[in-house]
Amino acid sequence: MSPSVPLQEMIRAIRSARTQCEERGVIQRECAAIRAQFRQADNGGRSHNLAKLLYVHMLGYPAHFGQMECVRMIASPRYSEKRVGYLGAMMLLDEKQDASLLITNSIKNDLSNSNQYIQSLALCTLACMGSAEMCRDLAPEIDRLLRASNSYIKKKAALCAVHIVRKVHDLGELFTKAARSLLTEKNHGVVHGAVVLITELCERNSETLERFRKTVPDLVQIMKGLVISGYSPDHDVAGISDPFLQVRILRLLRILGRNNEAASDAMNDLLAQVATNTDSTKTVGNAVLYETVLTVLDIKSESGLRVLAVNILGRFLLNNDRNIRYIAMTSLQKIVGTDHNAVQRHRGTIVDCLKDQDASVKRRALELSLALVSASNIRSMMKELLSFLSSCPPELRSQTASGIFNAAERYAPSQRWHIDTILHVLTTAGGDVRDETVPNLIQLITNTSELHCYTVHKLYRALLSDISQQPLVQVACWCIGEYGDLLLTGECQETEPVQVTEDYVLDVLETVLQSHMSSPSTRGFALTATMKLSTRITENVDRIRSIVSIYGSCIDVELQQRAVEYNALFKKYDHMRAAVLERMPVIEKNSQGHTNGETIKESQTVKVKPGEPQQPANQVQANAAFYTVFSIVATVTVYEKDGVTVTLSCEKQSDSGLTVTLTASNSTESDIRGFTLQAAVPKSVQLHMKAPSGDSLPARGTAKLVFTFADMSEVYETKVSPVTS
Repeated sequence: MSPSVPLQEMIRAIRSARTQCEERGVIQRECAAIRAQFRQADNGGRSHNLAKLLYVHMLGYPAHFGQMECVRMIASPRYSEKRVGYLGAMMLLDEKQDASLLITNSIKNDLSNSNQYIQSLALCTLACMGSAEMCRDLAPEIDRLLRASNSYIKKKAALCAVHIVRKVHDLGELFTKAARSLLTEKNHGVVHGAVVLITELCERNSETLERFRKTVPDLVQIMKGLVISGYSPDHDVAGISDPFLQVRILRLLRILGRNNEAASDAMNDLLAQVATNTDSTKTVGNAVLYETVLTVLDIKSESGLRVLAVNILGRFLLNNDRNIRYIAMTSLQKIVGTDHNAVQRHRGTIVDCLKDQDASVKRRALELSLALVSASNIRSMMKELLSFLSSCPPELRSQTASGIFNAAERYAPSQRWHIDTILHVLTTAGGDVRDETVPNLIQLITNTSELHCYTVHKLYRALLSDISQQPLVQVACWCIGEYGDLLLTGECQETEPVQVTEDYVLDVLETVLQSHMSSPSTRGFALTATMKLSTRITENVDRIRSIVSIYGSCIDVELQQRAVEYNALFKKYDHMRAAVLERMPVIEKNSQGHTNGETIKESQTVKVKPGEPQQPANQVQANAAFYTVFSIVATVTVYEKDGVTVTLSCEKQSDSGLTVTLTASNSTESDIRGFTLQAAVPKSVQLHMKAPSGDSLPARGTAKLVFTFADMSEVYETKVSPVTS
């Protein structure tokens, strides 16, 4: 390829290259020829060579060696060379390079040139890549050009001033007076540049914002002229007169009217006129209407105007363009808290958007639908949300389930409806619910004693049909363990009668224990439920003992530990089994994930001492699955034999601390001496045993002996085994 090949020929040669290697070869040869010609003192084809180099730069190849050539061409007196030189400076130079400082003087000279096109080149270059130093040096020249008589130059100077204000905030005061005077211009380009400059000045300085609030009537007049003006071929776009300027003015009005009643009142009539007269069948009209809606919702507008804005967004929801539907729902989401009733009128349209094929529109529709749920529409909205849950994409199931839970907790018309709704979610999307769902539902069931029989029957039926949804299985096992007697003997008139025997119930729990789908936590629930049933049934206690003993050698350490402890209850502490496994009292939900001091939320942070390994999250959940004696018992008699009575009482000191007090008394006729008591706790529990009040028990209960275990911290669960001697 010869050095004098035209730009078009070089482009044709590059495009005809069959491989990237061949393309690189063409470019390297051409760059070498361009570099050689740059070194020549008298080069008449400099602009031609720089244009080719700029095309090479656009393809992503290095072209930095042309920077100094740009500087030389900018200093040239010829317009054709200046044009290419300024273009090269905007593409090859930036404010971080020292070479950009070399063109400051050339730009200053060109700003004073009598040729408006040369002035325009200098203004465009400064607005594109001017550094802070260049802006400070040339700001007075820009202010002078803002007052020029040439509209073409004033338009360019206004946009250049915007760049200067963004680079150097302190220079904003310099352009304030000139910017206000530009609003009186007839040229739309000048007014557009002035509005952009004023917007930038108001966003940067609160004092300037107050000063420009006086221009609201002028802006209103300009906007009215655009709205009511007839057809203008120079500014008409799809039947809308200069929509770009309208959008800019509406944005500025939004800034000026924010938190100011006087400015807002001055623009209310204009906004109503724009909202009612703008054609919404074209994209251009929708752009103007959208800016109008944002302005109405952001200023202190009248209530009727806000309703009109919401109705416009409602019309957007019916648009075939998904982008318009998306921004409409995004805007409605922001105002649903303040204009709830106005948004409620479009509830049906919003719910229909849940069926949209676009994932982003569907997600926005879900968020807005959840925000629209209230006490008056909870039943109808929940019906739609549950229907959506059964067919929604996997990535939205967790969000949908969580939103349904929150709405049901806030607006449930009855406790039974609340329980039925949560069970429906667990049945449909149990694997996608959050970790706190299980403890929250258990707490709800515990507090509704009149529905215990109904709930346990319904959960038993759900367990028979499907054991793949782990949260549902966990709650079902818990209920069967707690209220198994109601399942066996209770008559529930609200459900279809079903024959339930002890063997059937134990068969279901064994199925859960042996299923490969059951997690360790679920097996823990099932094992504890089986153990609980030993105090609620009479004919299959031996079978329960057999089931529990099997898991004494389970590979899962936590399950094995529990099985061993339950075996100990059968053998050594059978007299305590009924008290330890009695029905749970009402659980008071103190904070998220805590019930009566019991941590049962998997994601709850567990405090661990420095240097000690943290217990895995799944093990924490497994521990929490089992019934914690200390957390559910206020005061209980743990030993009563041969006249000696030992009572245990607990007091929660903090989220992770517990104080246990055991009080011993003697009702016999003789004193007991050398009385001691021992406590055993897991390794995860830190125990501080205080000195007892004595070692003898006086006869006839005249005095009591007190043992205190203080600051039992790090409690995942606690086991106390009193031993007397």
